[in-house]
Amino acid sequence: MKDAGDVGWLNWRWSQALVDGLAAAGLRDLVLSPGSRSSPLALAFLRQREIRCHVIVDERSAGFVALGIASAGGRPAGLLCTSGSAVANWFPAVIEADLAAVPLLLLSADRPAELVGWGANQTIDQQGLFGSHVRAAHSPGVPMADFVPRYAYRLAARMIAESRWPLPGPVHLNLAFREPLLPVGDWPEPGAVFPRPAIVPLARPRLLPDARAIAHSAAAISGRPGVIVCGGADCPPGFADAVTALAAQLDCPLFAEPLSNLRFGSHDRSRLSVCYDAFLRQPFWSTSARPEWVLRFGAFPVTRTLQEWVAGAAPARQIVVTPDSRWSDPPHAAGTLIAADPTAACQALLACDLQPAPVGWRAVFVRAEARAAALIRRCRAQENFEGALIPALLHALPPGYRLFCGNSLAIRALDAFSGSSAKPLHLFGNRGASGIDGNLSTALGIATHGPCAALVGDLSTQHDLTALAAAAGREIVFIVVNNGGGGIFGYLPVAGLPEFERGWLTPQAVDLVAAARSFGVSAERCSSLAAFSAALERALQRGSASLLEVIVDRRVSQEQHGDFWRAIVAATGDPRSV
Repeated sequence: MKDAGDVGWLNWRWSQALVDGLAAAGLRDLVLSPGSRSSPLALAFLRQREIRCHVIVDERSAGFVALGIASAGGRPAGLLCTSGSAVANWFPAVIEADLAAVPLLLLSADRPAELVGWGANQTIDQQGLFGSHVRAAHSPGVPMADFVPRYAYRLAARMIAESRWPLPGPVHLNLAFREPLLPVGDWPEPGAVFPRPAIVPLARPRLLPDARAIAHSAAAISGRPGVIVCGGADCPPGFADAVTALAAQLDCPLFAEPLSNLRFGSHDRSRLSVCYDAFLRQPFWSTSARPEWVLRFGAFPVTRTLQEWVAGAAPARQIVVTPDSRWSDPPHAAGTLIAADPTAACQALLACDLQPAPVGWRAVFVRAEARAAALIRRCRAQENFEGALIPALLHALPPGYRLFCGNSLAIRALDAFSGSSAKPLHLFGNRGASGIDGNLSTALGIATHGPCAALVGDLSTQHDLTALAAAAGREIVFIVVNNGGGGIFGYLPVAGLPEFERGWLTPQAVDLVAAARSFGVSAERCSSLAAFSAALERALQRGSASLLEVIVDRRVSQEQHGDFWRAIVAATGDPRSV
């Protein structure tokens, strides 16, 4: 064994102790971006058999790949990179992980303190770099000759715990190393330097609701007209059955957004409303069908229609159930905040003597839902229309498939036109900060857990093209809706400005099919609905990375959206009529 005072050997011993501790604490995936200063940790991770290493050259893409791995796996994923601006490239993914409560371990290599602030190459101030966007930050300094492995083990376990509870999110560990970074001459052989660390049990408690808050809420909703609203959330096991049972007991509609993962599956969907974006636009719903209470789970709604309807119902008793310390209440309308596991909150309410809503309350919503759904079905053969593309995609996906939905127009189209079915599908999206960055990379991370499709826009795709370099070996299909730029802005007031195309629409001239093929990804361009369906079937059968560019005429799509909304007005103006 080398003298412990040898700097390179010391770096290696410290790194292996930390990595072994992370493996013992449950880390199973690390996304690694190559670099020099991180060499001791990189070697330790690459030789740790219990941790899968995913090598992603672009640190910005790597951050989102780790985000996807953690989101789909339900456990922390690690990130490792070298010092300098490489670390800053994680920032967009760190922000998303913070706001979406996704556990990440950020392991940044650094120069020693004597080089920081003295003009040393590739050296920045990395301590506190992510500010309030991390749950904790640790900077233990350079490895010391007398370090105790037990400290490295417990630091690893502590980081895992901090990333998971009380509020899941990213944790930063900034690790400085002096040169030589690795042993000089004789390289360390694979194998343990220290005895295997004992596993530290990390028990995450289940947050139970306050009995008084449940009793008061039950009294407020029992026998009165109201609605349950479920936004995007990483819901615990049993939530779908518990919340739909609660809707049945109260005989109320349940507005389920796509990312709530309530629209697809074998649970009771009889009281689900998935066409609310269509019929809630009518004045009737803010004047003649006002709820006396709103019970909310998950994130605040995606679409402006549901956002405004929930905000407009502010005089009603609004009860928000949150599984952690966050306040999901942009309109400042919540009258009660119940901090509890969502399934436990539903079960506690079900244990109360709840009476159903007055006769006829839910029937009005049922009629409006049926009329809107019928109109959506009529649109399924239209070209240049997302209302046809979304059902075709969902119909083709095999049971159990994962679907990542990008932001901007994609998530709104999915919300409006997905419908609902008994086929189990698991939907994901980056709705923490709702950015268009890193969408392809996040989907790649999700695909490490199994087959995945990703529905994204053309600008989102161009924004994250380097992700395709890591797509080989993953069973993933990217469906890119190319409507000639930022199509969502065509529905906003800026569309009337003379500078609209240059400053907001920003159409690009990138050949996305050629770009994908240059990365070794199979790619096709689809100019019709039939061509898309056929190409999607081929991609699913291929079982490897594919990109399908679906050409949508933006102006035709906007016209068809306008026709659809006008038809909805005529069909659901007053759902009390037969």
